Amino acid sequence: MRKNLQSIVTHICFLCILIFSGCGGNTPASSSQEQAITVTDFRGKSIHLSQPAQRVVCLIESALSGIYMLGAEESVVAVPAEVYHGQVAERYASLDVRIANKELPAPGNWDFISLEQIVALKPDLVIIWASQTDAIANIERLGIPVYGVMLHSFEDVYKEIHDFGLLLNQQERAEYLILHTQNSLKQLKEQSQNRKPQRVYFMWAQGINHTSGKNSTVNQLLQAAGTMNVVDMPQEHLTVNVERIIEWNPDIIVMWYNDKLTENDVINHPLLQGINATKNKRVHMLPTVFDCDLWTLKMQHAVKLVANWAHGSDNTTFDEAQELKQMYRTLYNIE
Repeated sequence: MRKNLQSIVTHICFLCILIFSGCGGNTPASSSQEQAITVTDFRGKSIHLSQPAQRVVCLIESALSGIYMLGAEESVVAVPAEVYHGQVAERYASLDVRIANKELPAPGNWDFISLEQIVALKPDLVIIWASQTDAIANIERLGIPVYGVMLHSFEDVYKEIHDFGLLLNQQERAEYLILHTQNSLKQLKEQSQNRKPQRVYFMWAQGINHTSGKNSTVNQLLQAAGTMNVVDMPQEHLTVNVERIIEWNPDIIVMWYNDKLTENDVINHPLLQGINATKNKRVHMLPTVFDCDLWTLKMQHAVKLVANWAHGSDNTTFDEAQELKQMYRTLYNIE
């Protein structure tokens, strides 16, 4: 009888423990586990956050652009220095009154950071180029999580936005933006399938000799536009002599934005006379970097422009201003 009574009491006590633990202690732990985030950055390192980042120091302009696309700008407590200079300054000022008023600190960029400033901001996440290994080591030594970025392709851009969506609790928005961009590029590719690919030479702002080869984001841009890169070398960025450009004889020359050189300067360049692109005046410059940054989802605008330059006779309704307006409406939720 006593053993039965002890067994009953023990069973009741066990039930009480289960009830009380279910009603109280396990709820916050369960909630915390649901909020915990793990992503792998471009270094192959796992980043662990107990909850979505609330205080982000972003030292990469293209990455910052992605954060604004996600609508997570309120989490940003510091920006890269270039946001306050050059062409992008006006764009960011229109996106964020804090930048317009220069209220957000700028503790560094791709080649320099102020560790003291970063620590004072008490960030729960720092976004920085993966190649800045010394800076990353110093920041991580202080226990601050670091997401290292390295972009070589459109797929890398998709990964970055996807990971930011997780880190900033904007997963649904991130997936929408990625799918929209992928569908836009897929549609352009389908439209160009039956067209003869135009042969393109891409020219960086450093000068006519600076270009990109087959293993590059530029090559991906040209392919997505239904064109062909004339550069038959693999490098992402290389310098070639003018004789090679003449030998390739491109149908079109596409220029990265250049505030010191115009399309006419290239068309009239004495060393480039006789090639198809200059003879037919088919030299085109991409708009400002912010509008078609190849390391953001805005690369779709650059693809559309190149596709139109290559196949314009098949697409007479293309309106560059309207296309740009529509892209900003979709990517940034702004007019």
